[in-house]
Amino acid sequence: MVNRICGGRSSNFILDLTCATPETSFLEPGVGTGLNVLPLVKRGYSVTGIDISKEMLNRFREKINLTHYNLKLLCQDASQLPFPDNSFDVILTVHMIHTVSEWKAFLDDIDRVLKPEGFYLNCQWITPPKRKEFECYFRAILSKFEGDKQQSKYVNAASQEIDVDKYLDSKGYKSSYCIAKQWTVNNTVEELLSFLKLRAYDFCGHGVMGIGN
Repeated sequence: MVNRICGGRSSNFILDLTCATPETSFLEPGVGTGLNVLPLVKRGYSVTGIDISKEMLNRFREKINLTHYNLKLLCQDASQLPFPDNSFDVILTVHMIHTVSEWKAFLDDIDRVLKPEGFYLNCQWITPPKRKEFECYFRAILSKFEGDKQQSKYVNAASQEIDVDKYLDSKGYKSSYCIAKQWTVNNTVEELLSFLKLRAYDFCGHGVMGIGN
């Protein structure tokens, strides 16, 4: 499990996990401002990033200050991978799978552009155990007032989780999990209710999956 991928410690973790060499190439769809791969760029690794936001990519470039021959940024839909088969050694997705409507097709495309002995590292949002317990209580209360078939749209959305590892398992791949970093989060009941209503993200990321290795 990778809770957050950023900074020197986590970049070292990724490099060790993937047995990276100076020739290892990295791709991050949904690269944003480069938080996850900036340390790799600065250390000379070949990095390609895709993001639909021109503004975020510009912020990434501002962090670099200098032109890096090893960095390539594409401004387009991150769920579309315009690369030949077997293009990258490591593909990294961080909290972005839930934004892709055709996520299974996207995973198939990742498999296509990943080299046979490459690694796919995925960090996705999951519900922390205590919050999940809270939501179960909340659903039970709602069912008393609204009926089992009339639950809140927020609760229904919360229960629909994308099971990446199950899909990859069905394709014959094996998922493995490692802890890179941990932290503690405390929330009040009022905050939890607010999060349920907004349902933008959870606080924990999960999933480091190796494809072809």
